[in-house]
Amino acid sequence: MNSRTLDSIAGFIALCLLSICASAASVHKIGPDLYAYISDNDSSANSTFLISDRGILVVDTGLNSQEGRKLLDEIRKISPAPVRWIVNTHYHPDHRGGNSVVGPDAVIISTYETRMAVLRPQHQQDAETGQQAAPEYQLNEVFAGTRGPVLFVGEHEVQIYHPGPAHTMGDAVVYFPDQHAIASGDLFLTNSCPAMDNGDMENWIAALDQMLALPVEHVVPGHFELATKNELRRFRNYLAELRDQVARMRGHGLPLERIQKLLMLSAFKTFRQYPQYEATFKDNAAAYYGQLEHRRPRRNGRKADEH
Repeated sequence: MNSRTLDSIAGFIALCLLSICASAASVHKIGPDLYAYISDNDSSANSTFLISDRGILVVDTGLNSQEGRKLLDEIRKISPAPVRWIVNTHYHPDHRGGNSVVGPDAVIISTYETRMAVLRPQHQQDAETGQQAAPEYQLNEVFAGTRGPVLFVGEHEVQIYHPGPAHTMGDAVVYFPDQHAIASGDLFLTNSCPAMDNGDMENWIAALDQMLALPVEHVVPGHFELATKNELRRFRNYLAELRDQVARMRGHGLPLERIQKLLMLSAFKTFRQYPQYEATFKDNAAAYYGQLEHRRPRRNGRKADEH
């Protein structure tokens, strides 16, 4: 090989190494004993972990055992203590798939709605096959209503609550008051359109307002970069603008397809959009339009309660 070829190969290898480094998961210390794990895989959730000598609390564990192992490896660089608690912010697999690896003996905490959403397809599969499969893990600490448990991990208080239907019917938010930090799950994604489940977008905006009212400095989103209130507020404003435009045009009798074409969201043009996950401006508009139709269905282009 000539020197030019060797230089080209060396340059290519260096570029690959830079790409690997750039895409590596990152860990940020965001408070005393509190860390944010920002996944290098957009399909896998971020995590938050709080350490103490007697045990560790983890919020969300990633997509699967591989992602869970990556998270646990980072935790072990900081602490050898056992993972005693795992909070799953909602039922989507990308937030709970690593539970059995990260904390096989941990208490799994979730809302009642999340537990039912996890177990329902499992029970259906058992009924179809006639066999009872062993669950990968058990959601063994649930709470109903909005007020969840308050834990103390070492000297640090952890508040877990359910803001009501928002992204899903059973979202959980984890607030760390003395560290001025919050783990939002998919109630917030940094600079990105969300995928909307079967929750309630209007209450979702109210849930974000509740977060913004807290003395928070660090926000760990469900996906993408670690954020502050500035990014959280921008995401909230996106949902509010989308709500207002869809509700107004629907009130004038426009069909969904027309509304989607007329959306004016240039202020949020830098938001990531993922058609494969139904996470685009048009998808979000369709989800909210469907919520409005479910509440106030139309008859011949008019609301059902109009005379």
